[in-house]
This record gives sequence, C-alpha cells and structure tokens, in this order.
Amino acid sequence: MELRKKVGHIPMVIACASVIIYDDDKGLFLQKRVDNGNWCYHGGSVEPGETVLEAAKRELFEETGLTAHRMKLYSVASGEEQHFFYPNGDEVYIIDTIFICDDYSGQVKLEKKEVSDLRWFEYDKLPENINPATKTPTIAFAKEQILKRTKN
Repeated sequence: MELRKKVGHIPMVIACASVIIYDDDKGLFLQKRVDNGNWCYHGGSVEPGETVLEAAKRELFEETGLTAHRMKLYSVASGEEQHFFYPNGDEVYIIDTIFICDDYSGQVKLEKKEVSDLRWFEYDKLPENINPATKTPTIAFAKEQILKRTKN
C-alpha cells in the first residue's frame, strides 16, 4: 500500500502465493471476492522476507480460518492471463505460486473485508464467474481431478 501511494496505478509485477483446497468428495473450496464478486482460490501477495509457502498458508488462514498442513506445489502462473485490474484502478501482473492441499484443519471463518462467501464446488460444477487471474489454474485442476476419477 505504501508503494502504491508513491507510484499510483501504474502496472507492477507482484509475487503472490495461493492454495487450492480440495477434497475428493466435495470438490474445490473457493471464496467469493468482495471487490469484484468473482470466485477464486485463496491467496495473496508475498510479504518481504516471507517464503511463498508461508505466504500461501498465511493467506489461507486469514481468508478462511483454515490451517494448511501438507501442501504440494501445483503450478506457477504468470504472463498475460495474470494481468489484473483491481476495482480501484491498480494494475498488476501477478506471478502466482500455486499449491494444492487436501490436508487442513480449523473452523471456517471468512475474512469479511476481502471475502463475501466460502463454498465447496463439485469439480464439474464450478461457478461461471471465476476471477480471471485464477481461472486457468482452477479449471485445469478441476479437469485433472475429473480425469483422475474416471480412470479409477
């Protein structure tokens, strides 16, 4: 926020870390963003000195009340699909390190400043309004899970 006060809305490259929470029976656990009303997995900016793993766990806990335990690297998303405009006009190109996790604990508690809803979605019934910066990894992971189930 301090940097934005100095540079305004110009495009910036930012490092983010995210986690896709999933369950073989329930599907994907997604959050609805307050700022644009779109659904996405959980994550945010990496803070100075923080590892991407620490950032992903912190963001998950802040946004949902859940604590991630065992996490696996899923993907690193970057490029034009990660070009995002916040409703306030801030423009970013996100480099997002995405983890997957099916080993978590805690009681669900949404962070009302950023999250308006938390919900499970079956892999083949994802919401239409997925946040643009998280859409490709979300759909790819869901398709992989559907394919895995059909092979078993």
